[in-house]
Amino acid sequence: MSFSLKHLTEQAEEFIFQYVDSFNSILLIVLPSFGITIIYFLRKFLFKNRKNKGIAEIYNTLDKRKDHLPFFKIPSHFINGFLTVIFGGSTGVEVSTVVATATIGNESYKMGFSAFKYKRELICAGVAAGVAVLFASPVAGLLFAIEVIARKVQKTILISCIASALFAGVFIYFFDRKPFFDTPVQGWQWKATPFFLVLSLFAGALSVYFTSVVINIKKLFEKISNNFIRVNLGAITVGLMIFFLPILYGDSYHGLHIVLDQILQQKEYSLLTLGLFVILKPIASSLTLGAGGDGGVFAPSIVAGAFLGLLVAYSANLLFGTNLLLFNFMIIGAACTLAGSIFAPMTAIFLACSLAPNGYALIVPLALCCFITKYFAQWLLPYNVYTYESYKESDLARAES
Repeated sequence: MSFSLKHLTEQAEEFIFQYVDSFNSILLIVLPSFGITIIYFLRKFLFKNRKNKGIAEIYNTLDKRKDHLPFFKIPSHFINGFLTVIFGGSTGVEVSTVVATATIGNESYKMGFSAFKYKRELICAGVAAGVAVLFASPVAGLLFAIEVIARKVQKTILISCIASALFAGVFIYFFDRKPFFDTPVQGWQWKATPFFLVLSLFAGALSVYFTSVVINIKKLFEKISNNFIRVNLGAITVGLMIFFLPILYGDSYHGLHIVLDQILQQKEYSLLTLGLFVILKPIASSLTLGAGGDGGVFAPSIVAGAFLGLLVAYSANLLFGTNLLLFNFMIIGAACTLAGSIFAPMTAIFLACSLAPNGYALIVPLALCCFITKYFAQWLLPYNVYTYESYKESDLARAES
């Protein structure tokens, strides 16, 4: 499922964008509205008006063992995630994949494929395989399932997730070994360390900014009772942003490749434009989610962080003549922002290592920066998008007591 959603979305997203852009680029303004309107009617009539709430749904079913992820979550997240991204909604299919594969694990539990005390293990195993295939990294899938979904380390959870990641690894070896970037990592220089540390702090601030924007825009849109206004206000605003900055279209992975190629070919690039990508990607993603699109902060964090890394290194090279390796900073920026956004530094480290050939050459600065970013972001804001609801409930309970 993860493999099909990943590649179908990539191909359809690129085809629709190129067709509309060549036919009449002004149609980019209404494309997100078209996609999210379809999702609205599917949710209302096909899925009986039941909403998708992302990873919070998984936490709910794990913390309340009698609750289950209903089967409709598999087609709902698959279809809605696909439609959101291919029509320009500025998010990704990662969270859709996570919830759908968690539901597969939950269905296996309900069918009695194991002892009934192993619900968490089966759900985590499903997620581990889904994330592993999505990023062609069994280690990242394993760590994400433990750090973000299980939120604790137990022998049975480790065994189930390792087994799932191994099977995913075999699948990846035969069907999907191509790394995200073709550019190989060339190693790193000690003189870049101060700039890595600066980047990690900026990434922490960006993560907190992203979390705050998502939560506040969702709150704002929840107050809009008129469905037509809510869908189109968010989606058309995203469409206008895409019209002026087409790189914001969909998950923005394709746009990231374009910017990287231009910079590596030593073409001049505007620092202001890079800064706009960093600031506006979280806003576009939050508006997409507020309007009713399916997705989360996973892909946007990677993209915004990658642009932040390029901005920091490119600025240092222009202003101070430092000759920093731009690609290294892009990888580290992506990893740090992800680590700060979901509080999962180990996942971010190994996912980043799998993004490019020879990526493990960066494991030392990645480890240093991701942990700094995570703890800095957590110091600035003690919750993330995934844990906000539970934090709010516990804070209310403390206040009442």
